[in-house]
Amino acid sequence: MTVAEPTPDGHHVVIKGRKWRATDPDLPDDVAALLRKELMSARRAVGQALKAQDARAERSARDRVQAAKVALGERGTPWWEQSPEERKARWQPLTQELRTTQP
Repeated sequence: MTVAEPTPDGHHVVIKGRKWRATDPDLPDDVAALLRKELMSARRAVGQALKAQDARAERSARDRVQAAKVALGERGTPWWEQSPEERKARWQPLTQELRTTQP
C-alpha cells in the first residue's frame, strides 16, 4: 500500500516523491466516500473503454474522472482559496446527481 505524506500546509500529499493536491478536508465523510466511489468507477470505465477501443466511451469516462476530481477539490480552483459556500457549490451538484442516479 502506498503511503501519502501530507505537506506541512495540508494542501498537498506526496506519493512516491510526487506532489498531488489533497482532497478537501472539509468534505462531509459521506460526500467524500460517494465522490471517491464515483472516481474509482470512472477510472475503471476509462480502462474498459481503452480496452474496447471505444473513443466515445473513453471521453465520457474521462469527463466523469474530471468531474469527480473537481468535486473532491483535487482539480480546479484550490479548495483553500474558496469560501465555505464556494466549496459546497463545487461538490454539491455532482453528489446530488449521483444520489439520484445510483440505487
